[in-house]
Amino acid sequence: MNAILATIGNCIHVQGIKNFESLLNKNDIDTEFIGVCMDIDKLIKIILDKKPDIVGLSYRLEPENAKHLFTKLNDLIHEYNIDSKFFFGGTPAVCELAEKTGLFTGVFKGTETENEIIDKIFKREKKVAAVDYPDTLYERIEMQYPFPLIRHHFGLPSLEKTIKGIEEIAKSLSVDIISIGPDQIAQECFFNQDKVCNEFEGGGGVPLRKKEDLEAIYRSSRIGNFPLLRCYAGTNDLIKWGNLLKDTINNAWGAIPIFWYSELDGRSKRNLMDAIIENQRAIKWHAENRIPIEINDSHQWALRNTTDPIEIASAYIATHNAKNLGVKYYIQQFMTNVPPDISHEMDIAKMLAKLELISELSDDNFTILRMIRTGLASLSVDEDIAKGELASSITIGMYLLPHIIHVVGYSEAYNVATPKVVIESSKITKGVVKNCLKGLPAIGDNKKINKRKEEIKKDARLLLETINSLGDNIDPLTDPNTLFMAVKTGLLDAENLKGFAPGKGEIKTAIIDGTVRCIDKDTGKIMSEKERIAQLNI
Repeated sequence: MNAILATIGNCIHVQGIKNFESLLNKNDIDTEFIGVCMDIDKLIKIILDKKPDIVGLSYRLEPENAKHLFTKLNDLIHEYNIDSKFFFGGTPAVCELAEKTGLFTGVFKGTETENEIIDKIFKREKKVAAVDYPDTLYERIEMQYPFPLIRHHFGLPSLEKTIKGIEEIAKSLSVDIISIGPDQIAQECFFNQDKVCNEFEGGGGVPLRKKEDLEAIYRSSRIGNFPLLRCYAGTNDLIKWGNLLKDTINNAWGAIPIFWYSELDGRSKRNLMDAIIENQRAIKWHAENRIPIEINDSHQWALRNTTDPIEIASAYIATHNAKNLGVKYYIQQFMTNVPPDISHEMDIAKMLAKLELISELSDDNFTILRMIRTGLASLSVDEDIAKGELASSITIGMYLLPHIIHVVGYSEAYNVATPKVVIESSKITKGVVKNCLKGLPAIGDNKKINKRKEEIKKDARLLLETINSLGDNIDPLTDPNTLFMAVKTGLLDAENLKGFAPGKGEIKTAIIDGTVRCIDKDTGKIMSEKERIAQLNI
């Protein structure tokens, strides 16, 4: 096959047509670019002379002018019985006119994938089926890495609207993993609905009340790119939840905390010791059923105003527990922009410290998958500004070479994400990723980042050693009593734990030179982790 390519009328914009030429060449189609601002009469003479199989044309200016060009082109094609296949690329408004003419075998607005364009050129009718998309997390990662999987949270206060929304999202092909967000009544009382938890009314999320609700949601997702589904864990009856999600939505992975969904955060009535024990059992159950696990403790601590070393030490404790409980694929979420005033450099330093410390636990039987996300509190209530903040956050996160991006919809600072917001936010993210994969500026020699990273790791190791010293068994970091005492003594502490027993809430933090520091609440001076621990008199 051979093709001639040109821009027509007075259009001098060649990038689109040159991209099209490159794609044709990659698929063994010979091309000749015959020029810009091609007059229609001259174009027809060249077509009659060269008799190409394909004619690729582009016009990116005024639609009204394009209409005249298309009319003349149509008349001459029919006058000379030209049987070449014509393809067109331009702005959406011009493409709309091009499609109405019936002249073109394919009209491309620039939103199509390369495969979609080539399928159109070769007249390949491709019916997408579930078999084209792996139904396990790791297989799907392998299919498209280094481009990360796109995950987005979704759940409206209406089951019917949630189901319709998932259909719309799946058809858009923009999201690889949909995280269903059940309301708090479902999370706390699903298996005990005779005692409805009225205090959780109005907590947001989809009102799941029976197994069939989840089955209906799963059926609605079996179109488009057949996204993986997952669901937030219950705050009660975690193993029952695990079984339910496995049997209904083929849960892509479970998200089980170590310390949370307990009296420590008020999202459950479980006391902390019972919560730790039940959470560990639930993690073990998921491991035995070959379901990947995410333990999101570290950013839960960060969101409650803790220090960098505590955030990183809690990530290590979570990862250590996952490995020792038999998890094979472990998802570590890296929430950037927490707190919102942290600098980009110091954010990267903190995240690299976290990654390097937990990576010491990785081996052939324990794979750590990296997932980045934007800190919710960092997004503006002005949606246009929030879109920029979302893009900025993803750019910083891309330095971690993520396997998954947990996209936070740009509206979520002020309103639940609708299907439109989910799709748009995911597309913004894909645009950022596309550019980042071309190559980010190197940070390996950034002395400021490296210095802070090593400081955090050193302090986190000191904290872990101190927590280890609380226990008298072989592995204190998996011992519920040791973990409980780490909270009760204040070794693990956060400002916003005040009033949530057994947390202390006595630590004080401040942003200093873009870093999260522990400070003396009386003097305001920076306290090292060694000084903070000593002050606890353990």
